[in-house]
Amino acid sequence: MTYDPNNIFAKILRGEIPCNKVYEDDFALSFHDINPQAPIHVLVIPRGPYVSMTDFSAKASSEEITGFFRAVDKVITKLNLDKDGYRILANTGLHGGQEVPHLHFHIFAGKQLGRMLI
Repeated sequence: MTYDPNNIFAKILRGEIPCNKVYEDDFALSFHDINPQAPIHVLVIPRGPYVSMTDFSAKASSEEITGFFRAVDKVITKLNLDKDGYRILANTGLHGGQEVPHLHFHIFAGKQLGRMLI
């Protein structure tokens, strides 16, 4: 999968499409998913043009990698998810069910989520 600069997350990052922001900094943007799969369902995306964790790990600077993962933690803290728990999911590629060619983490919380795979 190659990076498409016109994917929906790239457009959100450029401000062309609005989002319901949870958190943003120089490294990441977090917002509520438009089709939530749990009572709390937010996305965290890096600001750079990365398709997957492999792409991100290979091409992002150490500062970007650290900043992104710290942003994920800031979202968890801001939403007070540590108390009852949460799940983080990153879909990658065809078999992983990735729909948008921009690295993104889903954070699910707000209820018991059950098994990871059926």
